[in-house]
Amino acid sequence: MTFKALLATRDDGRISANLVDFKEEDLMPGDVTVTIDYSTVNYKDAGALSGRVDVIKQFPLIPGIDFAGTVEASTYPGIEVGDRVVANSWGLSQTHHGGYAQKARLNGDWLVKIPKPFSTKDAMAIGTAGYTAMLSVLALEHGGITPDGGDILVTGANGGVGSIAIALLSDLGYRVIASTGRLEEAGYLRELGAADVIDRGSLSEPGKPISSERWAGAVDSVGSHTLANVLAQTRYRGVVTACGLAQGLDLPTTVLPFILRNVTLAGIDSVNAPQAVRIEAWSRLARDLDLEKLARTTTVVGLAEVPDIASRVIAGKVQGRTVVDVNA
Repeated sequence: MTFKALLATRDDGRISANLVDFKEEDLMPGDVTVTIDYSTVNYKDAGALSGRVDVIKQFPLIPGIDFAGTVEASTYPGIEVGDRVVANSWGLSQTHHGGYAQKARLNGDWLVKIPKPFSTKDAMAIGTAGYTAMLSVLALEHGGITPDGGDILVTGANGGVGSIAIALLSDLGYRVIASTGRLEEAGYLRELGAADVIDRGSLSEPGKPISSERWAGAVDSVGSHTLANVLAQTRYRGVVTACGLAQGLDLPTTVLPFILRNVTLAGIDSVNAPQAVRIEAWSRLARDLDLEKLARTTTVVGLAEVPDIASRVIAGKVQGRTVVDVNA
């Protein structure tokens, strides 16, 4: 039996991805087989397909760090045939075939059952980006940041993490400031719940090691000078979550925000987060995420369109979330 898959190969250092008929017998070992409905294009997926980020560790490989679908076969305790499940990260698209296919076989402990309010399409409209946004919200809460404590800044606001972070935080009662390089899309950000929209240029250049206090916390998916400036303007005992590197891997800052203002920098790891943390995040998403706002962030494409979308993500030309219908 064969099924459609997007297979990534590398030749002379250049990565290409093409639609192929993939044999089910060539899937990797695992105790659960899933019929996939949807995947998605995250920044990490775009980095993998472009070669900009060293994500894929072996070739050929089916990329896609996410998928949602229905269990077709299982020997894993607690996961049964017919269960609707979602997979985020782990080894997908790195060392294990991922979600850009109509089937997947993997370890059952990589799966989370999709909460009842969500369809498999909803689960991928959220995807790793939305799950990461929820992990960031949980980190802010863990750090004691409450809605009455001051503004929350969200950088990379037009992207997947940023869009869903704004939706979540605003509905939880926080006043959100959105930072973006696309001010012409401010209306979209305000629809999601942003109270104020600022130009990312005010944060993306080298700045002072410590500046006037502006926000109680932040969700940063950009890194580099942007994250350094965010830290420099965070209020006393504030919390900043770091979950991305769109501007760069570096962090050109000093210890001043940490020792003068007791600022906490909380790292967000969505790849290897323990199962209990994942279940908590998805449970909170089911409780706190407005499905109408989620729909505003979402565009659906077919499997063959993924490479082009990945290029546009890297170029910063994609708004919100891109869901991949693997059967389209």
